[in-house]
Amino acid sequence: MKNSTDSTAYTRNRGSGQLSMIRVRPAAGNPRRGWLTAGQLTIPVALGRGGILANKREGDGGTPRGHFRPRRLWWRGDRHSRPQTFLPARIITGADAWCEDPGDRHYNQWIRRAEGEGGDRLKRTDQLYDFIIEIDHNTRPRIAGRGSAVFLHLARDNFGPTAGCVSMTKAAMLRLLRRLGPRTKIIIG
Repeated sequence: MKNSTDSTAYTRNRGSGQLSMIRVRPAAGNPRRGWLTAGQLTIPVALGRGGILANKREGDGGTPRGHFRPRRLWWRGDRHSRPQTFLPARIITGADAWCEDPGDRHYNQWIRRAEGEGGDRLKRTDQLYDFIIEIDHNTRPRIAGRGSAVFLHLARDNFGPTAGCVSMTKAAMLRLLRRLGPRTKIIIG
């Protein structure tokens, strides 16, 4: 078996067209920026304002170090057509939110909220959440305070740091989605 750092590990899963692995690493000299490598594709990304952290905590602004899997694509169907992807996909509605309260039994899970109720709203006025790749960070088991709402999503115009996610341009997101599936391993760090 080949070492996971070998470039051959970035191959597609046989027969499916899915990437078997992508890797996110910090950029030299700037822990808030990084590079996502997926096969022959290398794209610039913005990382959390706290850089990549091994001991992720709620609100620390760090992007968690570790191995993850993509779970689902969330996208703004009112702004974009459904992108090509191997991931299960769901249109974002005005009631969709993410629970970031460590004291709530729904911590780090999708929730539905009425207007005025708390939670990180997935339907935003800016473009950051037009495409969201949900990953399995802090899901099995979910541990209160270990971080929530860690996604791959669109970057700010100035590629400013995120609150702990990995962000990229829309063009890069669409290219990545075409090859991303539930079996793809995401290695951050």
